[in-house]
Amino acid sequence: MARERPWWLWLALALGGLILWRIVTDDLYLQIFQTLLRGVWITMFVTVISFALACLLGLGLALASLSTRIWVRQSARFYVEVMRGLPILVLLLYCAFVLAPAIVAFWNWIGLPEARTRDFPLIWRAILALVLGYGAFIAEVFRAGLLSVEAGQIEAAKSLGLSPWQRFRFIVLPQAIKTILPPLGNDFIALVKDSSLVSVVGVLDITQLGKVTAAGNFRYFETYNVVAFLYLCLTMGLSLLLRRLERRLSRRP
Repeated sequence: MARERPWWLWLALALGGLILWRIVTDDLYLQIFQTLLRGVWITMFVTVISFALACLLGLGLALASLSTRIWVRQSARFYVEVMRGLPILVLLLYCAFVLAPAIVAFWNWIGLPEARTRDFPLIWRAILALVLGYGAFIAEVFRAGLLSVEAGQIEAAKSLGLSPWQRFRFIVLPQAIKTILPPLGNDFIALVKDSSLVSVVGVLDITQLGKVTAAGNFRYFETYNVVAFLYLCLTMGLSLLLRRLERRLSRRP
């Protein structure tokens, strides 16, 4: 079967090129673009920090769910199922207005230097919510990857006298990474899009700056064209990089 041409990609590039041309030639589009460009760094900061911390949480939950101790396994499953059942928006509002003040109250209660709720920046409340939510989804990715490694290889590593950490570091993780990376990349792209939800608590990301700009100039069509353009540049660029990585991994023995 002949390789199918990516017509969808050419169409997307044509639409993107049209908006880019308007940005270059139209002063209004250029002004909106320059304003929203400041939000790109906030969006990427929230995404990268949230994803890195969610991966650490997800790996810990995955290992806990495979523990030989039943209470550890059940605790991990409880967390994963509860968090996966909550909409990210609800979790974001809960962390921003319930969990963050509770953390501050606990901080003061244990006698540490007094903190105030407003000293807990909104951006870190949003990151906390994304970490707690995406950590549950990423835990399932890690668990599936760890279970994909044949039990016989782990038993062989045990017979060689390798410690649990050495078995994980040298036997399990290198083989599981091929299974883990593609869905992990998809979760990263999804997190870029879900990071737009942080605008509901006032974080000045792309979406929030778009809302403020449109409310000021009443040019909703032009403003949200640029908002969509920026998100598509981020997500489609990452998607193409992910596909290239998948092809590379598939060629490796």
